Amino acid sequence: MEFAVNNLVSLLGIESWKPILAALLLPPVPLLLLILVGARVMWSRRALGWLLILLGTAGIWLSACTGFGALLTQHLLNVPPPLSREQVVKLRADVKAYQALTIVVLGGGRDLLAPEYDISGLPPLALERLRYGAWLARETGGMLGFSGGSGWGDPGGPPEAEVAERIAAKEFGIPLKWVEDQSRDTRENAGHTVALLGQAGIKRVVLVTHGWHMPRALRLFEDAAAGQIAITAAPMGLASITTGTALDWLPSARGFERVRFVLHEWLANLAGN
Repeated sequence: MEFAVNNLVSLLGIESWKPILAALLLPPVPLLLLILVGARVMWSRRALGWLLILLGTAGIWLSACTGFGALLTQHLLNVPPPLSREQVVKLRADVKAYQALTIVVLGGGRDLLAPEYDISGLPPLALERLRYGAWLARETGGMLGFSGGSGWGDPGGPPEAEVAERIAAKEFGIPLKWVEDQSRDTRENAGHTVALLGQAGIKRVVLVTHGWHMPRALRLFEDAAAGQIAITAAPMGLASITTGTALDWLPSARGFERVRFVLHEWLANLAGN
């Protein structure tokens, strides 16, 4: 089912529409439409109209709550645990023994222009991933790579990996060994990166991305590697977004962001992307 959907999108040539389709399928658009339908139905079926309006309103409220975002993460995604200290030490030993391990950071977007720097930059998601990748490189001695080109619908400019390469060297003090700058989404991240590293004889990859993105990214990388490269998940951004108080069920920007991320990953998994 998932591959059929993905192949259909490719066959119709509407890959560039992916950001628009995602925006239409994710909150609040479907819930706003539900409210509008309820308002229209109310003229003939008052009870049903009110029900649809209440469901849409409740949905918008929940879609902006950190508590709901945490529940969705728990039930819709199988997020792997973070690397333990023991695992990091083991990776350091593996690097010393085999020298065939690369840490690959997945892109998370690019700012065409950061006015304060007067140059292209990375948004928070990508910077957080790059920071953790740089930390892992220091701790293990492994090579650091980055995968990210220009996403679907991007207005042009330098690919994300080029921006990350500059930031990694100048701000984190760790040059990138590998740069994959042609991919437009996670599936292409996996295909292009595995091909690049396979040609270089790399046998093990430590994959860095946010926890909510890791299940899909890990699946796509393992599919692309086909057993030729071992993929180790190194999820980050796993700090709890909830407080255990009533604030978890009050709308917030962080809650809205998390709910959209989780639903995006769930829908992308259904579509095989």
